[in-house]
Amino acid sequence: MTAQQNQVIRGRLRSRSALLTLLVASVAVFIISLSIGPTKISPDEVLRLLVGRLFGSYPASESTELIIFQIRLPRVIAGAAVGASLSVAGVAFQGVFRNSMADPYVLGVSSGAAIGAALSIVIGARIGVPLLGDIPLLAFIGALLTILTVYNVARVGSRVPVTNLLLSGIAFSIFLSAVVALLEVFAGSELHALVFWMIGGFSYVELRDLLIIMPFAALGIGIIYLYSRDLNILQLGEEEARHLGVETEKTKKILIVVGSLATASAVSISGIIGFVGLVIPHITRLIVGPDHRTLTPASMLFGAIFIMLCDSFGRTVLAPIDLPVGIVTALSGGPFFIYLLRKKKGSYET
Repeated sequence: MTAQQNQVIRGRLRSRSALLTLLVASVAVFIISLSIGPTKISPDEVLRLLVGRLFGSYPASESTELIIFQIRLPRVIAGAAVGASLSVAGVAFQGVFRNSMADPYVLGVSSGAAIGAALSIVIGARIGVPLLGDIPLLAFIGALLTILTVYNVARVGSRVPVTNLLLSGIAFSIFLSAVVALLEVFAGSELHALVFWMIGGFSYVELRDLLIIMPFAALGIGIIYLYSRDLNILQLGEEEARHLGVETEKTKKILIVVGSLATASAVSISGIIGFVGLVIPHITRLIVGPDHRTLTPASMLFGAIFIMLCDSFGRTVLAPIDLPVGIVTALSGGPFFIYLLRKKKGSYET
């Protein structure tokens, strides 16, 4: 066996070990997050409650079950799903644009979601769909309409040039942000609710809200993983990728659509949580390497862990004040973003 083959085998073993470690860590953080709060519940008690609910009855007080299953469980699941969705979407966008500074909000999805949420909060717009909350649903619709508009504006015939897409996304983000600011001016007593939603958090997440995010998040993450090999080849350049058999335009369209879909579903229930889709792919790439076949599931797990930890920190560090998770991620992601700018500074010199 050659030295190169040994190196490949060691790399695969290292990647698999990292994935297994992240999987175990995500389960542990999930249980610990359920145990953290004003009312202390031990992790082993939480585990027994979860297992008991799945496979039979486990005797527990009514208040304990209420805290775990009605208050904390929806919030923790939402945090894990949002973290996974934004992180995998970040991997896809950075791969498609071949730009380490790309994130899931680069095409205006967050601004579109903010418009939908603002209309629901300030004007009182209602959809009236059973089982679904109006704010998450309108935010989701606003995000989808925005990405469809941006995509069609950027399209040139059957092609969608990356530069056009980025410029269209920036233009629509600026315009929609101005509309949201206008709605804030007229928000009146609803201003606090609107600002709190835009900061990003899970304080008011309910189980019914998860009906919005879970199917689309799972679909987006699954399709992005299926295109992991194509993402690897795209890093060689579009011309080289075409020579290797990748339908570059079709692949870019699919990845942009499903990445935006995953982002829209996440933002619709959490508000605008920054830096996750930018920072997590970078950190994960340092751990498992650039191979998207490993990077995608690893980013999914790491993103879920990161958001669950940030949310747990936010609701305990200043208790009884519930610090929105968007503030925590910005405080932790900001310094790393500055580090990226410093590291990439030479790449932008002309």
